Amino acid sequence: MAGESDAVLEIRGATVRFGDRLALDGLDLTLRAGEVFALLGPNGAGKTTTVNLILGFLRADAGRVLVCGRDAGTEPVAARAETATIPEQVALYPNLTGLENLRYLATLAGLSLSRDAARRHLDEAGLAAEAQGRAAATYSKGMRQKVGVAVALARRARLLLLDEPTSGLDPAASAEFSGIVRAAARRGTAVLMATHDLYRVREMADRVGVLRAGRLVEEIDPGRLDHVALERLYLDTLADGGAA
Repeated sequence: MAGESDAVLEIRGATVRFGDRLALDGLDLTLRAGEVFALLGPNGAGKTTTVNLILGFLRADAGRVLVCGRDAGTEPVAARAETATIPEQVALYPNLTGLENLRYLATLAGLSLSRDAARRHLDEAGLAAEAQGRAAATYSKGMRQKVGVAVALARRARLLLLDEPTSGLDPAASAEFSGIVRAAARRGTAVLMATHDLYRVREMADRVGVLRAGRLVEEIDPGRLDHVALERLYLDTLADGGAA
C-alpha cells in the first residue's frame, strides 16, 4: 500500500470545540487518489465540521488537516486550490446558462475556459447538450450538481468534497450521479462524501466510515455487505454507547 506521503487528504487527530461542545474528537482519516470515502453519521455527528475544517473555514483546536501536503489551517488558500466542493444545493446564477455559469465560475477560480473546453467538461459531467444552453433557473438539482462536477473537472481538483449529494434526487438521477462520481475517481480524484444515504454508498464508496460524536467509530468495506446488513451495522454502531 502507498505511504502516507501519497495521501491527497490526511486528517491527524483533529479536535474542534464549540464552547463546551466537542464537535470533533481526535479524528483520523486518510484518503488517497482515486478513492471514494463515504462519511456516514446522524445530524450533529461532525460531518459538516469535517468538511469546513478541510476547506479551512474552521481551525482545529488540536491536530492537523493536510490537503496534498498543504496545511488547511495555516495555508487555507493553497489547500482549497486543490479542492472542489459540491454542497447539498449547488448555487448557480439563474439567468446564465449552464455553459455560461461554468465559464464564469472558472474565471472566478483564475481559469480561462473556452466554450469548447467548457462543453467538453459539461459532457464529461453528464449534462445533456440541449441543457447546456438553457438558463440555470430551469435546472433540477441533479443538473446543477453536474455543473458543479464540471467546475471540479475544469479546475483539475485533486480532492472532491460532496455534502449530502443524493438527497432530493430521484432514483434514476441518484444512480447517474453515482456513476459520475465513480468516473471522477477513475481519473484519480479523491472523493470524500458526507451523507445519510446508506443505499447509494454501496455503489459509490470504496470505504465507509461511521462518525459518532466527532469520532470515527467504525470503518466498513461496503462491498462485503448487502443493504440490509449495512443498515444494521450502521444502526448498531450508533446505538453502541448512544448516538450524538
